Amino acid sequence: MEARSEHQKTKMYGTIYSFTTSLGVGLLMMVLFWILHYRGGFAWHSNPAQQFYWHPFLLVLGMVFLYSQSILVYRTGRSVQKKKLKLLHGALHLLAFILSVIGLKAVFDFHNLSATPIANLYTMHSWIGLITVIIFALQFFFGFISFLYPGISMTLRRAIMPIHIVVGTLTFVLAIICVLTGLTEKALWTLKNYADFPAEGFVYNFIGLITIFYGLLVLYLVGEASYKRSPLPEDEVVLSMSD
Repeated sequence: MEARSEHQKTKMYGTIYSFTTSLGVGLLMMVLFWILHYRGGFAWHSNPAQQFYWHPFLLVLGMVFLYSQSILVYRTGRSVQKKKLKLLHGALHLLAFILSVIGLKAVFDFHNLSATPIANLYTMHSWIGLITVIIFALQFFFGFISFLYPGISMTLRRAIMPIHIVVGTLTFVLAIICVLTGLTEKALWTLKNYADFPAEGFVYNFIGLITIFYGLLVLYLVGEASYKRSPLPEDEVVLSMSD
């Protein structure tokens, strides 16, 4: 009976996770469509105005999609040894951080290299965004030291784990807020006829709605206790040897 219940929970998680991930991929496709169809695509230093668009794409890819996949990796890989999941979790975090740094450079270059330079870090979006990336970097650093660096006792790791989970979840919430504030800011600055319901305005709004729904589904999958990964026998052996 217990095995059947576990199978049902795993199946339910898999169904919701598949839908959530599909929604996340759809979000990335929507952002790409907006940039390529309405904003003229990507560039680098040769065209600072177009270089900017690496910022929204890479930040959504890194701080929303890859970060959420990293958060969920332990529940998605239920039958995978925990040590391997830790490495995958850390690798996804590292990739998300690298993409975020490139995305931040793109927006700073856009401001600084424009014909008429634009001030940096004066909007609420920029403040929240920078705080989010800094917290994410600190979370990654202390997570690496606490859970991947050898020599840390399991007692200390168990004590740190709840803090790591809470901070990680709150950082993801901040990332969602960053997307919404950035979308609103960009829409108001670029669409002088926003109130007339232009097609691009609907794209902005749909990107925002998909971001919200995606974020809520990720938070549900993270917060639902019944989806928590049960330790494998080999995990218990590693724990007993490390304590």
